[in-house]
Amino acid sequence: MVIKRFPPVSRADDRGLLAIGGDLEPESLLLAYRSGIFPWPFDDEALTWFSPPERAVLFLDKFHISKSLHRVLKRKQFRCALDTNFRGVIESCAEMTNREGQSGTWITTQMVEAYCELFDLGYCHSFETYLGDTLVGGVYGVRLGKLFAAESSFYRVPNASKVAMCYMADYLAKEEIGWFDCQVLTPLSESFGAQEISRDEFTRLLNSTAVLDV
Repeated sequence: MVIKRFPPVSRADDRGLLAIGGDLEPESLLLAYRSGIFPWPFDDEALTWFSPPERAVLFLDKFHISKSLHRVLKRKQFRCALDTNFRGVIESCAEMTNREGQSGTWITTQMVEAYCELFDLGYCHSFETYLGDTLVGGVYGVRLGKLFAAESSFYRVPNASKVAMCYMADYLAKEEIGWFDCQVLTPLSESFGAQEISRDEFTRLLNSTAVLDV
């Protein structure tokens, strides 16, 4: 059954856990993102929804590229593409279980299918990097108007996900999107200039952004 309403985000606990249960229907997911909430399941059985007390965001006017990454970009060893293999990107992200601070993946099989459906409906993007015809890195996320939420990334060769992040930032800037949601601060997002803001600050930022009403 489609979720019609979430509890106010102010009711989230100290970890950011707001609700348990519900479904991953497109309408439920889109309502969550419009409300500043995202799913972060522990396994295929427990669907949990979060609005953390500290939210990671990245303002594109503060997007930082290191000197070493500048050199990688200048070599043009990677080919970048948009939305040509969304399933490949999200399934590759789900396979990455060695991220810092976690022993497994939160991208369950149900999540993969739900976000592929969102992609088919036009609400997701994948930013891909290739060596030849081989997918070696990528980032995927959800877009609602001027709101973009970067969900996850992966790489199979060094710098592939970083180049995908640069490609994503360039695309968002051209779309006149000034910031994007990183949800939780990671070493990768922090290296590009992501910062944490309070839940209240994030809510004000979200309310000032032209979010597609669906």
